[in-house]
Formats: sequence, C-alpha cells, structure tokens
Amino acid sequence: MAPRKNDDAPENEAFQPVRRLRTRSVQGRSGGSGAAAPEDGKGEGGGGETRVAALRRFAAAARRHRALHLTGCAALLAVALTAGSIALGAARDNTGERVAPASAAVSPGLLTTGDLDTGIASLQAHLRDQPKDYGSWSALGLAYVEQARTKGDPSRYPQAEQAFQRSLALSRDNDQALAGQAALAAARHDFEDALKYADRALKVNPYSERALCTRVDALVELGRYADAAKAADTADDRRPGIPVFTRYAYVRELRGDVRTAERVLQQALSSAVSPGDLAYVATQLGQLAWNQGNYDTALTHYARALAADENYLPALEGRARAQAASGDRAAALNGLKDVVSRYPLPGPLVELGELYESAGDQVKADDQYALVDAWTALARANGVNADLDTALAAADHGDKGSALRAARAEWDRRRTVHTADALAWALHVNGKDEEALPYARRATATGYRNATFLYHRGVIEHATGDAEDARAHLKAALKLNPGFSALGAREARTALKDLEAAK
Repeated sequence: MAPRKNDDAPENEAFQPVRRLRTRSVQGRSGGSGAAAPEDGKGEGGGGETRVAALRRFAAAARRHRALHLTGCAALLAVALTAGSIALGAARDNTGERVAPASAAVSPGLLTTGDLDTGIASLQAHLRDQPKDYGSWSALGLAYVEQARTKGDPSRYPQAEQAFQRSLALSRDNDQALAGQAALAAARHDFEDALKYADRALKVNPYSERALCTRVDALVELGRYADAAKAADTADDRRPGIPVFTRYAYVRELRGDVRTAERVLQQALSSAVSPGDLAYVATQLGQLAWNQGNYDTALTHYARALAADENYLPALEGRARAQAASGDRAAALNGLKDVVSRYPLPGPLVELGELYESAGDQVKADDQYALVDAWTALARANGVNADLDTALAAADHGDKGSALRAARAEWDRRRTVHTADALAWALHVNGKDEEALPYARRATATGYRNATFLYHRGVIEHATGDAEDARAHLKAALKLNPGFSALGAREARTALKDLEAAK
C-alpha cells in the first residue's frame, strides 16, 4: 500500500515526485558537499534520450524566437525536461513499493548510498506521519540539494529551501538546517550567503562536517585562498575524513602544490570503502592527473572510479576528455555523446561541441552550444547564478557581448582565479586586450597549474605585442597539458608557430 498521508502535512513542493535528472557541479571540485554517488540509471526506459530530444526542440525554438522573455523560456524548458519524468516519478511513488522505516528515512547515510530517490521517498513518507520532525525536514532539504547538484534538476533548489525553512521554523538555529542552507547557497553560487550560513551552523556545532566543508568551499569560491587554507586546516583538525581531505587537496592544488594535493587524495582513496566514495576520490585523482597532462595516469584513476560505479558522470566525462587528449577521438566522441544523452549540461556539451568543431562538423557543434543556453535559462529560473557558465561558453561559442557582461558581473561578486580568467578572455574576444592583461596575470598568480589559463594569457600577451611573454606562456600551456582543449590546444600551436616565425 502507498504510505498513509497525514492530514497535518501540507501539500507543497517539498512532496513533489522524485525526478530522474542528473548533472555535475558547475563550479568544479570545491562545490560538492560529499561523495554522493549517482544512481545507476536502470529502468529509465530511454528517458535520458527523451529529455535531450525535448531540450533540443526547445533550443531550436529559442533560436527562432529570441525575443521571448528569459523566464518564459526557462519555464518552457523545465516542462520539456520533466514532462515525462514527473509522471514516472508519481507512478513510482504510488506503486506500493516497500518504504523504508522512519529510522532509516532520517539516516544521513541515505544521502550517500547512491539510492537518493529511495532516500527522498522514505523521508517524504516519514514526514507525512511526523511533520514536526525538524531533523528529517533538514535531511530532505539536503537530499534535494544533492539531487539537484548531481542529477541535473535545478527545480529541486526551491524545494530544498522550503524544507530548510520548515526545519528552522520547528527548531530555530538547528545546525543541520543551517549547514543545509549553506550547502544550498553554495550550489546556487551565492557564496557570501554560503559562508554566512556555514558560520552560523558552526557557532551551534563547531564539528559539523557539512558546515566545515561548505565554509572551505565558500572561501575558495570567493577567492579568499589564505582563509580557505586556514579553514581546511581547521576542518582537518576537527573532522578528518574524505569530504575534508578532498577540499584540503583542492586548496593546495590552487596554490600550485600538486604533490601535496595528490598525497592527500591518495590518503583519502586508501580510506574509501563505499562505491560512492571510491568513485568520487578516484575521479578527483583523475582530474588532478589530467590537469598535469598525465593522461595514462588519469585514465587509470577513471577506470578505478568506474569499476566502483560504472555510471558515475564525472568519471565518464573525465575519461572521455583524457581519451581525446590522448588522441583516441573516436572513443572520446562516443563517450561524450553517451554523457550528454543522459546529462545535457554545460561542461560536456561544450566539450562535445568542440570535438565536433575540431573535426569540421560545425552544424553538430552549434547544436551542442545551443543546448548550453537552454540549460542556463533553466538554472537561472531556479535561483542559480549562471554568469560564470555564460561567460565561459559564450566567449568562444555565443554572444561575445553577453559573455563580457556576465564575466564583469561575476567578477564584481567574487574574485577568484577562475573569474579572473573568464573576465580576461571575455575582454579579449571583445577586442579589449590591454584591459584584459591584468586579469590574465591575476588568473595565473597563485601558482595554479592550469593550461587554459596559460593559453589565454599567452594569446592576450600576443595581442598586446608582448611576444616574449606570449611565447613563454603558450609553450608552458602546451608543455603542461598538450591536449587541454580540442580547439584551444590547436590554436595555441598556431599562435606559437606565428610567434616563432616572426622572431
């Protein structure tokens, strides 16, 4: 039988059916809240392909009707993405499948078991019977944040916000809900609020792992790297474990200390037991190796991640990227096509588009780039700040004016190496190279080893007439990671050849 509904439980968005959509964090490795593994996707009956087809139809319509208001477009996209999956979710929620008992429903472990939908259904059932359980409202909010972050459903963010507000209304200043609000703010890229809520949670419970981790994330994403390093040390002292280790490693990597980052990640991997933790940490090691141009090592790590969870999206995407950089374009193309068929998100869409473009298929490339705009509209409609995504994608594959506006807006909010690079490149493509150069220098100032940043700086230096520094940075980019981008690496070689010929 379906769970009994309690008349005291309100009918609101917190109890909407579970949708089977997926994504990755748009920010990078600092933006997650733990090692949650994605569900295996079995039983979807081709739903991923259906959603992508709907997204493509929406993108085509948006190109024909540019005058539509953004909010209206986002609403249409939300319908296109979820029309089928809502019905499937509702049917699943009422099939009479066994529901976990309340004790399991409120267990935080449900958020990292890989069966997130079951955990949410259990929490919903429990809260229908016990609507004043503030801890379960908080757990439900966290589950929605994880679902939105890992399964591509930004519409879950408003539902998470409602759940946290309900929890706080029942128990003011409970640290679980405050830490959850911090995670939600970080997922929406509102890092000032994320820091505020994390600090509030830590005043209540100085050992809250989620608040400690989100505090590190927020400081990193605000560009406060020295403070982030101190916060990582504090988190390591109070709650050593995989979520803290991975953040500690990323802070070190951002400051150029790749050796320490790798050592800490290896330590995290040696302590990982669950498939979700194994996949998560092995993928971090794969990304670290790929950033250094160590493609064989990266592929080994991605293979280990996929052995733990064969459907772990970041590992599938990372493997395809490493295959492309290694010269195995056929495998990379097939891998990315599989990824975007289930997860039509900005990162893999741009990567696939650039693979098509580098092979001379501009029509297919443009199709992928158009989908980025559609996803961005949906994200904005659900409270996500997507300016960095807009700036990065539009600078090379969209409206250059929009890229610059978005990059300036993001720089005004937070001053990180990533926003400095995005603003530098947006200024460059708009012909403002003298203004771009200080930002390009700032992007490379911390020692972070990133070939794209070096490439962008070299191109901008070339445009400003600084041939010597341009050659140095283009060479450094190609030496560090010669396959960093299907298009960028090719253009870096062309620019370097022109510079060498002009000597």
